[in-house]
Parts: sequence; C-alpha cells; structure tokens
Amino acid sequence: MRSNTNNTAAGSSGGNKTGIAGRGASFPAACGILLACLFLLCGMSAKPSAKVAIRTLKNGDYQLLVCGRPYVVKGVCYNPVPIGQGSDYTWWQDTHKPWLTDGRMMKEMGVNTIRLYEPADDAAEVKAVMNDLYKLYNIRVIMGNWLGFWEYPGPFYGDQDFRDKVKEKVLEMVRTYKDEPGILFWLLGNENNYSFSGQINPWSTDEIDKEPDPIKQRAMRARIYYTFVNELAQEIHKIDPDHPVALGNGELVGLECAANYCPDVDLLGCIIYRGKTFGNLFNSLKATFDKPVVLTEFGADSYDSYRNREDQDIQAFFLESQWRQIYQNLAGRREGTGNCLGGVMFEWTDEWWKNNPNSPATWTVHDTQPRWSNGSYYFDIKAKDSLNMNEEWFGILSLSPDDEGSGLDLRIPRKAYYVVREFWKRPRNNREIQKEPVERNTAGSGLKGMPIKDLIKQCPLEDGEK
Repeated sequence: MRSNTNNTAAGSSGGNKTGIAGRGASFPAACGILLACLFLLCGMSAKPSAKVAIRTLKNGDYQLLVCGRPYVVKGVCYNPVPIGQGSDYTWWQDTHKPWLTDGRMMKEMGVNTIRLYEPADDAAEVKAVMNDLYKLYNIRVIMGNWLGFWEYPGPFYGDQDFRDKVKEKVLEMVRTYKDEPGILFWLLGNENNYSFSGQINPWSTDEIDKEPDPIKQRAMRARIYYTFVNELAQEIHKIDPDHPVALGNGELVGLECAANYCPDVDLLGCIIYRGKTFGNLFNSLKATFDKPVVLTEFGADSYDSYRNREDQDIQAFFLESQWRQIYQNLAGRREGTGNCLGGVMFEWTDEWWKNNPNSPATWTVHDTQPRWSNGSYYFDIKAKDSLNMNEEWFGILSLSPDDEGSGLDLRIPRKAYYVVREFWKRPRNNREIQKEPVERNTAGSGLKGMPIKDLIKQCPLEDGEK
C-alpha cells in the first residue's frame, strides 16, 4: 500500500518554522507536525501490513492473516444454479438475488468464505454480489480463474498466443477486483494438472510429440504449465501485493515439478476426494511442496447409489471427519503438520443439471445416476459397475421447486449443515467423532418446506441439544 509519510512531511514543512508553540502556527499544522514526530519516534513502518497475508511461525507452521488477525477458511463452493437451468445460467443477474438468502444461511452456519470458480463478464454484477456478501454477512471470496482450461479449442499451454490471451484475462480480473474489500485470495486453475497425462483436455506441442517416453511427456507438460502459472503469480504480485496467489491442483499430482517451476505462488489450493479423511496429504505436501494449503474442493455426496436412496447421515459423517482432520493440521496443533489454512466444501446447493449438461429437458429432474467411481466412498462402492459418485447430490443444502411463487428454489439444509456448524463452534472440545451411521436415512422425513428454526429442532446433533 502507498505510504502517507511523505505527504505528511510535505504538508507540515509549509507551516510556521518557529515550532509548534511558535506565534502564528495554525492548530492543524501543529497537529500534523506532532503526528509526524510521533510516527517516526514510535518506529512505525511506512508500509502497513497487507490486507491478507500468510505468516510463517517460528516452528514452521503457516497461518493466514486477514487485517493482521488469524483467519481459518471455513468455506463452500458457490454456484447457485436453480432447478431447470444449466451451467451457462448467469445467476449474477437473478432479480431474486439468491446470494442474499444463501448469505444469511451461510452466516448462521458459520461460513466465512465462498469459492467462485470464475467471475462473470459483467464486473458490476460481480462486485454487487461480493459487496452484499461481505457487507451484510462478512463473507469473503476466493476468486478463481480456469486459465482457459474449458475453452474451445484449447487448452494450449505450449502456445504463446494462448498463454497471452489467458494472461490478459487473469491480470484484468486482478485489476478489476483487487480493491474489493471481500477478496481473500486468487486461485489459478483447478484440476488442470490432470491434462499432463491426457486424462482431461489433452494438449501437446511439437517437442512433446517427438518424445516417445510418456513419463517424460508428462514432465514436459508439467514444466510448461507450472512455469506459466509462476509467471502469472509474479505479475499478480506486482499488481496486487495485498492478496496471496494460490495454485489450484488436483490432488498432489505434479507437485514435485511445481516445486521447481512454480516457487512464486503463496499457497496451494488442493482439490481432493479421498473419502472420510485425507490420508497422508498434509505430511506428503510438507515433503513435496512446502507451501500452506487450503483444500479448495472436497466433500461427500448424500446419495447412496447401492441402496438407491438419499443418506444424509453418511454425508454428515464424512464431512465432520474431513473437517476434523483439517483442524488437526492448522497452525499450533501438536498432532498435525501445521500447514493447513482451512477448507472449502463442495458444495453449497445441489445442481440438477450436472448429469446431463447438454439435455435441458432433464434439468427439472434430480438425477440419481452416478457418474464415476471412487472406492474411498466405501458405503456405496458395491453399486452397479462400482459407480457411486452422484454429481447432483453434493449440496449441503438440497433444493426443492418453488411452489409459493417467490421465484427462488426452496433451500433445505441437510444434516451436514448442522453437524459442521456445531463442529465449527467448538472444534477443540469436540474430540469424539460421531459414530458412523448404520442403516439410517433422513430422506423423506418431513423436513421439506419447514422454516429454518423448525428444521433445527428436527435435526438434533446430540442428545439433549437445545
């Protein structure tokens, strides 16, 4: 931030030079001289501390600071697409302002951060949403950019024109939103590293194509991509020294290369789905890519594909277990590594379009067809073909069609909403994890459409909760 010291000194030099008590010295000028002297005598830095910063403690732990105070990211991924709409829906323009209803419910839960994957084209609309969430509910924003990963044709990280185009867009985003009070940090990419082996959106160069060894090909793509991200981080720091820059990365894949080619990012934004715990993630990260980490996407769906029914209990159980491990690895915890800054759950509300993104006729039906397999979510891995991950059922809140003409889908908190809320309230005292649910199901329990205060009564977290 720009120093005001020189301006103060210049203003005071034009006053009466006989001193503060001298005849004819104006009171404002005298005060200016006094304040300048006190500023220098107290040894204050001319440059205030950054709005958001990462501090390394003496023991090597990392801590996120907002306005000089420790800040644990308690976040949700936010993309409030209503029932019947798809991925191209511009919810920022929704006249019913869903973020106001959601912001209130987030605040009641204890959410302090949302992750936006990428801002809309209209900056005024984005700023309006950000300002509403920050001023009304003190919710900050992790602002992301896909780095052209889903553009067509693309991505081509080995092509200079493509890189220049992406760079221009990213830096314009930073210039546009860096002074918004709700910005927490910048997040570059998501799971772009999965393209190194061609799993998603494969890309190449002539040089890579000439290399017959697929392992060396992956390493070459990693070098190109992480070098590009590092260039972006360097430029962002020049424009905005007040907010950290994160590397978005799927799991820890490729980070041994990022350690060499991407040293100028401030933290890692890790997308990870390992079931009810993150395994050895934090220890592995400490050894491979010694940067602080925010888990920028994790969670559990609430649909049991084996038993073909909603299971709010297992989702709540998994999410509480995941948050417990996050807290164990915050700074100052003896049982952890001290390199975690918090997490962002996927996601706030269900999205009914995800199973068939190109078929609008299906977007009014909450699809129960699983899309992919993950054995870490063991409770329904016995489903047909081991497909057990339900993209449309990850919300902490379920949606119900608007039957009252309000124009906004009804938001119904699932059990995870309350379980995580209570964990956040007393994480140090909440030592015993809840027992793993067995043959329980809260679906169809009559919660639909009930007011929040009545929902809370219907979803006790512990015996005797008041």
